Amino acid sequence: MQEKAIPIALKRRDIIGVAKSGTGKSCAFLIPILEDLIKEKNKNSVLRALILVPTRELAKQIVNAIDDYSKYLDIKRVAIFGGISSKEQEKKLANGVDIVVATTGRLLEHLKNNTINLSSVSSVVIDELDTMLDMGFLEEVEKILPHIGKNRQISMFSATINSTVKKLAKEFLTDPVVIEVTNQRDHVEKIEHQIILVDEDKKTELLSFLIGSKNISQALVFVNKKLEADSLVENLNLDGLKASCIHGDIRQSSRALALRKFKEKELRVLVCTDIAARGIDIENLPCVINFALPETINDFTHRVGRTARAGNDGTAITLLSVKDYKFMSEIEKELMLKIPREELKGFETKEKKPRAKQPKPKSLKDKKILSKKRQTEDKPKASKSTKKRKVTKRG
Repeated sequence: MQEKAIPIALKRRDIIGVAKSGTGKSCAFLIPILEDLIKEKNKNSVLRALILVPTRELAKQIVNAIDDYSKYLDIKRVAIFGGISSKEQEKKLANGVDIVVATTGRLLEHLKNNTINLSSVSSVVIDELDTMLDMGFLEEVEKILPHIGKNRQISMFSATINSTVKKLAKEFLTDPVVIEVTNQRDHVEKIEHQIILVDEDKKTELLSFLIGSKNISQALVFVNKKLEADSLVENLNLDGLKASCIHGDIRQSSRALALRKFKEKELRVLVCTDIAARGIDIENLPCVINFALPETINDFTHRVGRTARAGNDGTAITLLSVKDYKFMSEIEKELMLKIPREELKGFETKEKKPRAKQPKPKSLKDKKILSKKRQTEDKPKASKSTKKRKVTKRG
């Protein structure tokens, strides 16, 4: 992505970048922004770049990347997101900044309160656009972009291109260059996938056994419900596995603390929901576990993509109960995977398996019709010449 996107961005062309997480997108859009800032930099900082992201975790991750890349530059940046007081953000904005990294909701609050002016922005990046659309932020993005001056370059990065992405691009981008870097399927195939069959009521017990018996040093565990995350953490800690969770109902400070402890390996397990996990980047994460299957195939690729990043090895384990057999098959078909199923000793499944589809027995009437049809097909057919002779005779 960096090799393809940076030269185009430096030419000030609009970009639609299609790439999975972990492909170096942050560097691809930050390097051109910093290059432009160096050229235009005055003594006072003026807001030149806006980066829109779906989650506060991703906002903080990008701000950290800016700090790394601009270590020897006089660049001022601010992260704007909810869950914390906006006063400190207002103060930084008032003192002048070069780059704003923001979630859409809090940015709209600042626009409403006239604490930010986007008219001087010349570079706009919308990162993880597909996630933003999944979270229902399309309308907010459409409200923000008109506040930016016409002389701007816009780069949109998404894991997939759908009709909504195309609509947004058509509305706000000018003759964009489309850059596609590998299919998500390519990355998913490089991960070591495992499926462990288990009854639904044995999943919690199996999770602890699995992490302990396989000696998994770090595991990012995905669930679909907040209450399920809380319950799992309680059970894991009771089993002697240090765990915490992040989801929408947990305060930002607590989420940040849990993520920091997990990265520093003070926690062995981090349980999270899909939305809270977007933007999480953990170096050399060895294992992702799907405690429950996600709602969509795209979410599955986002989940397993947390491991095996930047060329490292990684394992994705799915705990599969009977109710999810069908959807798991759909995921495998779409991603062209064939993952072997296994059962662990002591956790053999007892749930009733779905019966293979049996052909519907034919009625007596159908059997008679079929028999007549076969008899007709078995009769010798007249040759073409015979048919012609008959016609001639009739004439």
